[in-house]
Amino acid sequence: MSYPKFYDRIQTIKVVDPLSFALGAFDNGEYEFSYLDVVKSAGHSCPTVAGAYIITLTALNKLYPNERAVRGNIKVEFAEALEDGVAGVIANVISQITGATDKSGFKGLQGKFARHSLMSFNADINSSARFTRVDTNESVEVIYNPSEIKPNPKMMQIMQKMQSGDATKESNLEFGRLWQDRVHRIFENIDSVVRVV
Repeated sequence: MSYPKFYDRIQTIKVVDPLSFALGAFDNGEYEFSYLDVVKSAGHSCPTVAGAYIITLTALNKLYPNERAVRGNIKVEFAEALEDGVAGVIANVISQITGATDKSGFKGLQGKFARHSLMSFNADINSSARFTRVDTNESVEVIYNPSEIKPNPKMMQIMQKMQSGDATKESNLEFGRLWQDRVHRIFENIDSVVRVV
């Protein structure tokens, strides 16, 4: 499997999952998510997928500063409706990492380990997302804005050729390289694209 190598240098998100422990999936219920994991699930890497990973990483580091985040113990709220823009893409990435879902998630075992109803939309917040620990009710809001990390101007020219059917294999490959270069630069400049409220 070949992919951009900068994926391997991105900080992973370590979690402990009581359900995973109860069902014997991982020793002590401990495992981690990498950016490559979410790229494989999403089927692509883009500023939106990167942003979802970044805001989750940032929020969980704040909520669990000296310990693993507890998967299934995190509520997530969005200002947007699920159908708006890229809200669904972001929600899918965050759901994969935190276990939070709206109504479709796991209903639990004898009243424990439920993951449904931990994600909601149309919330009264002024941020990209609000993350709340269910056990302590401690919250953090995170704003993601990658607009300062500009795409390479050559991308627009290549995209026009792709849309008209005039792109060559080489130009298609170049577009992919330039696309991932922007994602790479977003990760290199996390402090300028994400802000904790």
